[in-house]
Amino acid sequence: MHAGTIDLIIIAVYLTGITLFGCSFYFRKGGKDERTFTTGGGRIPGWAIALSIFATQVSSISYLALPAKAYLSNWNCFVLTLTIPIAALVASKWFVPFYRKSTSVSAYSFLEERFGPWARIYASACFLVMETARSGVILFLLALTLKSVLGMSCFWIIVVTGVVTMLYSMLGGFKAVIWADAIQSLILLLGTVAVIVSLCFNIPVGLGEGIKMAWDAGKFSLGSFSIAEWGTETFWVAFMYGLCVNLQNYGIDQSFTQRYVAAKDDRSASRSAFSGAMMYIPGTLLFVFTGTLLWIFSQTHPGLIPDDVAVQSDAVFPWYIVNRLPHGVSGLLVAAIIAAAMSTIAATLNSGSTVLLEDYYKRLRPAKASNERNLRFLRATTVLLTVASICVAVAVMNVKSALTAWWGMQSVLSGGMLGLFLLGAYSKRTTSLQAAIATVLGVVVVIYITFGQKILHLPYLIHVNLSIALGTLTLFFVGWLLSTLKRPAAR
Repeated sequence: MHAGTIDLIIIAVYLTGITLFGCSFYFRKGGKDERTFTTGGGRIPGWAIALSIFATQVSSISYLALPAKAYLSNWNCFVLTLTIPIAALVASKWFVPFYRKSTSVSAYSFLEERFGPWARIYASACFLVMETARSGVILFLLALTLKSVLGMSCFWIIVVTGVVTMLYSMLGGFKAVIWADAIQSLILLLGTVAVIVSLCFNIPVGLGEGIKMAWDAGKFSLGSFSIAEWGTETFWVAFMYGLCVNLQNYGIDQSFTQRYVAAKDDRSASRSAFSGAMMYIPGTLLFVFTGTLLWIFSQTHPGLIPDDVAVQSDAVFPWYIVNRLPHGVSGLLVAAIIAAAMSTIAATLNSGSTVLLEDYYKRLRPAKASNERNLRFLRATTVLLTVASICVAVAVMNVKSALTAWWGMQSVLSGGMLGLFLLGAYSKRTTSLQAAIATVLGVVVVIYITFGQKILHLPYLIHVNLSIALGTLTLFFVGWLLSTLKRPAAR
């Protein structure tokens, strides 16, 4: 199960080309300007930002995990995407104008204005830890998937992908990230369409009969619509989880909000936020349909997929790419998988270095801030964040379920961030102390749902994916209720 020589050449050409292309922005106009590094000078076309938003959301986790999930079970994972229109509408109508009026590039400056420095530091720290962990898990899962395809060890795939992404992010800045993402998004879509076309031609009973088989087997099911089951992956559990995650992504994630500021005008920013989000719907539809077609392929070719591959749903898609696609096309698909990882990691590196500059360096050492020093700081922290991501990826190599560990961490960190932001925006009377109490209680709820049921050996009455939703609601309503308490009259 190794890629051919042509495939390896295509992958090498892609990695070299995208690196040189990204680094070229260092030598262009504004290449040595702090604002260009963080926002592209606020002159990025809306269509490029839209493609970048789409590419950032499609990490290698999505590109590989969604087909694997659909292959293994059904289309319940697609329910998360059905909440995108709500998040996209809220983002374009409220979040985009909000951030474009802000005087800071950081998404978390609002929290300091509302609740004080602790809120800004808390949210930005959660973002940095979460995104570094996410980049590390993406690198690890990419390496785990491609090690047998490329004939390389996990360690070297992690290092090479991390360093290549770091180089063009560090030198090219925000413009390099945006334009590389735009290219990578097209590679993602072309690669997925190529697999779907190949699978359709490799179903001996015909596509129509194959789809009927999948329908009868429940492979197109979105999950149970019962409103009494909250401990399993029902439609409503997935919907609640997806709504909170997508509102977080489009509302308070620096990787997204930074793009709103980078557009050339308010109208372009709103349109790019909405269209970039909506692109993810047909993209996800292609991913889950690929998984269903892989299931049909396996059922109509019994014994063809090796047993050691068949038992690992994540391995079926890469196996098909290498063994059933023509040489050259499989190289394009492997490049697409790498592109999915690089696009998300590049956005994380750029936004992470921006947060470190705006929320820490400028606040702690304002006298030292200058364009030249700030730019050096941005590039140095890009390198540090890359090293941290690589270290996380290497550290989780021996973890049994890196993806499960990531979901648990994401739940704990995300619930507090989204709830605190909503509290600040909609509860005008909540004080700093009340917000801090609410934040602690919200995080306690998230930790209990994520880990408590397992540690205490209790029945799973609440599915772990609901931790973000319930943590967010707890934080918001506790903060609001505390603000309604009558204050003692001053003497």
